[in-house]
Amino acid sequence: MLENPGFFAAWGRLVAGRRSRFVTLALWIVLTAVLSIVLPSVTKEENNNAAELPSRAASVVAAQMQKKYFPSNSGTPALIVFYRAGGLQTTDLEKIQRLSGYLHDHPVPEQSSVPDFQHVPLAVVAKLESKDETTLVFPISIDSKAGTATLETDVAAIHKDVEQIFGDDPFQATSDASHGQVLEARITGPVGIATDATSLFKNADITLLAATVSLVLILLILLYRSPLLALVPLISVGFAYGVISPILGGLAKLGWLTVGAQSVSIMTVLLFGAGTDYCLFLVARFREALHNESDPKRAMHQSVGQAGGAIAMSALTVVVSLLTLLFAKYGSDHRFALPFSIAIFMMAIAGLTLVPALLSILGRRAFVPFVPRTPEMEAARTARRRQKRGERAALRYEQKLQKKQARNARSGRMGRLVARRPWTIAGISVVVLLILGSFATQIHYTYNLLDSFPKNMPSRVGFHLIETHYAAGDLAPIEIVTTKGKSTEKVERDLKKLPFVGTVSSATSKVNNTVHQYTVVEKSNPYSNAAMNTLPTLRQAVVDSLRHEGVPDAKASVYISGETATQFDTRYYTTRDTKVVIPIVIAVIALLLLTYLRSIVAMVYLIVTVGLSYLAALGTGWLLLHGVMHATALEGAIPLYAFVFLVALGEDYNIFMISRIWQEARRKPLREAVAIGVNRTGAVITSAGLILAGTFAVLAGLPIQILVQFGLLTALGVLIDTFIVRPFLVPSITAILGRFAFWPSPAPEFASEAKMESETSI
Repeated sequence: MLENPGFFAAWGRLVAGRRSRFVTLALWIVLTAVLSIVLPSVTKEENNNAAELPSRAASVVAAQMQKKYFPSNSGTPALIVFYRAGGLQTTDLEKIQRLSGYLHDHPVPEQSSVPDFQHVPLAVVAKLESKDETTLVFPISIDSKAGTATLETDVAAIHKDVEQIFGDDPFQATSDASHGQVLEARITGPVGIATDATSLFKNADITLLAATVSLVLILLILLYRSPLLALVPLISVGFAYGVISPILGGLAKLGWLTVGAQSVSIMTVLLFGAGTDYCLFLVARFREALHNESDPKRAMHQSVGQAGGAIAMSALTVVVSLLTLLFAKYGSDHRFALPFSIAIFMMAIAGLTLVPALLSILGRRAFVPFVPRTPEMEAARTARRRQKRGERAALRYEQKLQKKQARNARSGRMGRLVARRPWTIAGISVVVLLILGSFATQIHYTYNLLDSFPKNMPSRVGFHLIETHYAAGDLAPIEIVTTKGKSTEKVERDLKKLPFVGTVSSATSKVNNTVHQYTVVEKSNPYSNAAMNTLPTLRQAVVDSLRHEGVPDAKASVYISGETATQFDTRYYTTRDTKVVIPIVIAVIALLLLTYLRSIVAMVYLIVTVGLSYLAALGTGWLLLHGVMHATALEGAIPLYAFVFLVALGEDYNIFMISRIWQEARRKPLREAVAIGVNRTGAVITSAGLILAGTFAVLAGLPIQILVQFGLLTALGVLIDTFIVRPFLVPSITAILGRFAFWPSPAPEFASEAKMESETSI
């Protein structure tokens, strides 16, 4: 097994020695202060408008073709939806005309085009109303290269201009409050959706941080029952974040990586979860060492020697797993890799330097009021009590110690049960996981960003108004460009014959008269799977029409862009990333486990058990999301995110526990080693699992569905791993395999089976 207690014990003396512990703490303080002064924080360098699709994606190429041949039609639309439940009034239309003229003369930043309503009769504008005359869509085109900050500025400017012209603020008005007597306005379309998404993540940061810190602190106090000790993980995470934030901010400023608000939100949760776990692993060993060692400094050196390898290996597993996201093509997937990997790497360094230093400085005081002592110290304490308070007080104290020992003995029943009945335990565990995992086959997926928004978000309200009073496809029409063709009549006629098409309009490029554009408005939601599934049929219809006209190489001359095409490519690339990255994650973690454990057999069953845990988490998550929370679909990116995090974090617990079993197996029969390993790691892994699950569950309190779903699925997966896989399935398989669990490495010399059974029951 790749484990070097001597190295990590020496490391413990280096960072947590009599004098060096203060040096370590001082270095962290100085490093945090200097980096915070020299480099920008990561939140100041967020880029929430980075490209999600590769430059060679079909929809991206098509958008470039459209911009080249139809520059006046290019740009990202911001759709102002005006609505009055009782019907739009003449004064409303007149003000819309004034708005058109004002924006024409005073354009917002990066404005590409605006309709010329001010130059047409009022009756013509009225014809653009919905059939029930309650709604009108006013489109403003923004340069497609505009960044998030520019889009936010544009939306704010539009709000100001509309309020100035209309007198009241229609963006704040609601029909419910006014019984349909006031004019409402909402900005939707790609610009409205993008700015709403940015706003949601920005507003979520402070809420997320406060909720995470509060939850972790409460759980630590409940688990440790020591306020001082509960602060150690929070201090270590705080220092780690103080270093990580400027490092990521500096790298983002140099253009070496891209960080968005979503990444920062998930990274915050990940740091608190993983950082607390590493701290718990070390604290558990430190508490155990203090029962046998009177000198806290030597106890800390021993603890780092015993837990350091598992912490380093756990962190390495997570870092390497996250780095596999570099193989992803979809922007969000790819951009998670470096920030998260750097964050976990720095958190592991804090766990192996700052945490030992803090615990060494605090010593036994960290555990007040439940201080761990050696038997000699307990005896001396009893003697002092007897001398000061009399025999009765000393007797009560001894009875208290005996009750504590009895509780510890009862807590060992789980380990003994697993060691005695491994086949039964393994069978029940596998059946439970398979039953839960079977529900994963019922999952439906969505790639509709609007589904992630709260129902009262302006862009979602605006879309609902368009969907209700116009064709849903009016929100984001499909744009088809053909680079070869004689006329538009044949293609336009064939497209109108398709049952899912609402309207079709065409135009010929002024740059090249053989290039034509067809604007297709479908009857279904342009962000839905149904709309995406029509694209191959649309493309084939255009290709067939061009071939009928004798156009050579018709297939290569058709380009489809628009939001539906973008969603189609999003689905393709997220599915591709899932199929590519998951096998790489499995292979990399398998290699790390093989290097660490030097056992092919152990590597295989550890990978399989975490895979079962992942499937069970998907199934359980779908039961909760669909059956209880009434979600109709799961966000398409969730399976990959959940797999990478659950497999990497799940192996953390397996590594910590299997390391203890391997250590005990050098001195005791394997089944006894299994029982001891389960018992000695049970409390710390249960505590770590509860805290990690709790931190991810905090995401469920945010108003963003993709984070709600990711948080719930990951939290459920961690709980399944904590309460089924780690305490029951993995140790029972180890007990069943016996000496074969070490293959091809030589197994330790075990005692006889009879002796093993008797010792296991102690």
